[in-house]
Amino acid sequence: MKKFVLSTVLVLICGAASAQVPLSNYADKDGYVDVQKLTCGQLAGTFQEDADLLAAWYSGWYNGLAKAHRAKITRVKDDLHEVIVYCKANQNITVIKAIDTLFKKKK
Repeated sequence: MKKFVLSTVLVLICGAASAQVPLSNYADKDGYVDVQKLTCGQLAGTFQEDADLLAAWYSGWYNGLAKAHRAKITRVKDDLHEVIVYCKANQNITVIKAIDTLFKKKK
């Protein structure tokens, strides 16, 4: 019984340490998230819908910079997934660095 209780407590502690947080936790006092400073760990640690939203925003930002006016939805979804997976494995870098790295690999 003691082992079961100890195991349960450890699972709860570990789960709490890796709990997902809303993207709004990274906003400044005015409610803005600095997308150039956001780390992969922060992106990976937020709720999936927040990560998807922000990844889509980054996609639009980069396409705007490239003056790209079309989107191939299936490719966008695949690219967004790839960024999130990369960020989960490289949590100490910024999201924009992760995107840059992945774009360079595709060229």
